[in-house]
Amino acid sequence: MTSAHSNNHYNRNLKEFARELRNNSTLAEVVLWSKVLRKRQLRGYSFLRQRPLGNYIVDFFSKDLKLVIELDGEIHKFRRSKDKIREEEIKGFGYSVIRFDNEEVLKALSNVQRTLEEFVDSFERAIEVKE
Repeated sequence: MTSAHSNNHYNRNLKEFARELRNNSTLAEVVLWSKVLRKRQLRGYSFLRQRPLGNYIVDFFSKDLKLVIELDGEIHKFRRSKDKIREEEIKGFGYSVIRFDNEEVLKALSNVQRTLEEFVDSFERAIEVKE
C-alpha cells in the first residue's frame, strides 16, 4: 500500500490552503456543515471540511462513506470540463461524488439532506448485501 492510499489520498502539501478555505467558507458551505454534516448529524457519519484529496481540495469528505460532496457556485458554470476531470480523478480514488449548487443548499436544504440520506441508505444496503 502506498502512502497516498494509507491516509485516503491526503495531500499534506495542500494543508495550509485547505485551512485558508475552511476559514473563508461560503455561506452554502457553512449552512450545509452546521445543519447537516457537523457532529455526525448525517446518520452518525463523520465528515471533514476542505479536505486535501490527491491534487484537489474537496468541500466535504467522509472516509467511512467513501463520499465527496462538492458545492458549486457561479464560477463552476464556466469550468464544467475541469470539474468533470476532477470528478473522474476523485472517483478513480474509489469515492462517490455528489454535487449541489450553492443555491440548492441555501433554498432547498431539506432536498439536499434527503439526497444525502438516500445515498447513505443505498451505501448501507450495499454493505449488508456484501456481508
